Amino acid sequence: MSLFQSILAVTVLLGAYLLIVLDRLEGTIAALIGATVLIVAGVLNQHEAIGFVDFNTIGLLAGMMLIVSVARKSGVFSYLAIRAAQLVRASPAGVLATFALGTALLSAFVNNVTVVLLVVPVTFVMCDELGIGAHPFLFSEILASNIGGTATLIGDPPNIIIGSATGLGFDAFAWHLAPICTVILVLQIAAVHVLAGRTMQASPESRQRIMAIRAARAIESRYLLVCSLIVIPAVLAALIMADMLRLEPATVALSGAGVLLLLQSVTAPRTARREQLSHSLAEVEWTMLIFLVGLFVMIGAVQKAGLLGVIGKLLLAFSAHSPAVAAAVVLWLSALLSALVDNVPYVAAMIPVIKSIAPALGGSKAMGSLWWALALGAGLGGNGTLIGASANMAVAALAERSGLRFGFLQFALRAFPLMLVSIAVAQVYILWRYA
Repeated sequence: MSLFQSILAVTVLLGAYLLIVLDRLEGTIAALIGATVLIVAGVLNQHEAIGFVDFNTIGLLAGMMLIVSVARKSGVFSYLAIRAAQLVRASPAGVLATFALGTALLSAFVNNVTVVLLVVPVTFVMCDELGIGAHPFLFSEILASNIGGTATLIGDPPNIIIGSATGLGFDAFAWHLAPICTVILVLQIAAVHVLAGRTMQASPESRQRIMAIRAARAIESRYLLVCSLIVIPAVLAALIMADMLRLEPATVALSGAGVLLLLQSVTAPRTARREQLSHSLAEVEWTMLIFLVGLFVMIGAVQKAGLLGVIGKLLLAFSAHSPAVAAAVVLWLSALLSALVDNVPYVAAMIPVIKSIAPALGGSKAMGSLWWALALGAGLGGNGTLIGASANMAVAALAERSGLRFGFLQFALRAFPLMLVSIAVAQVYILWRYA
């Protein structure tokens, strides 16, 4: 890649990012135009551009959206929303904490994008019943999904990449990351409650009405409920055992969607099946999927230019002989960059950089803190902005489909400071445990 092409790759990505931040152009359009410019200018050829697109993520999102669209028709999400609200006496603060804890726990074992696609519809139903705004709950669930995903090997794609490159197993990730992620999760839930507590007020009448509801009446189709209760757990189990089954998450999700769509069509009249399928496909958030395609291409061009690797080498050079300082640099650099670019290509670029400085830091035994710093920075840093993680974009898309505006700046003004606090806590933890 020539110097001009490298500069163009960075300029296009930053330009698209600026347009999105300032709300001057829809993210999908900005990403498509940016990707087109890079291909036409020869920064990437078409084969390279396609290679940088993470179709596993795209397929996983599409498959889970289809599963959710069918399951929603059974009324199961309404049932779960009512039961969750009744469990905490219909207290908004209690529901917020319960949903956040559940989201984090599921995200530790299942891809966090999958989790938010299942939790968000329940959240909207619950908020509608209580007559309160959904924004604080969705905000909390975004934070929880990324925190929970950081806690284990299989919760977040960057951790999977790190584990594959280093040989670190599930038990190692859980032992080193789960404790601090639990602490950070509790702190983040408390912070969201402090920030949005005044807006989460449900009238006594609404709470009493919720407690009096018979949740079973929310079930609209027992047939679809049974089908959903069979397919969804099977899909989640297959996602957990994807490596053992030698299946990609996208294959699992799309297969589950196909089975559930088939079961849905069995009881429908032949003349209504096409319309039924079209309705399910219409509920897929295609604008978000297309945005991700363009974003992957633009980030791929920057990765090809070697910018992420150069930045890493320059900054790590200042701490080449101090594992503690190197871990701090990796942690904060990973958090800041992961808030601005997709953390998957960033982590992939940083792994060889970290391996290259291993001899100067005392060999592989001294590298443990750097791998945990990379995982914590990349995972928690995704909470900084809407484009910091795929789960964030999934929640934003579902919110906008339901008429709730999830602006970039609106999110960043609250999320970025909370992300910095979580990184500061992680920094103290790394110094205490590994220094």
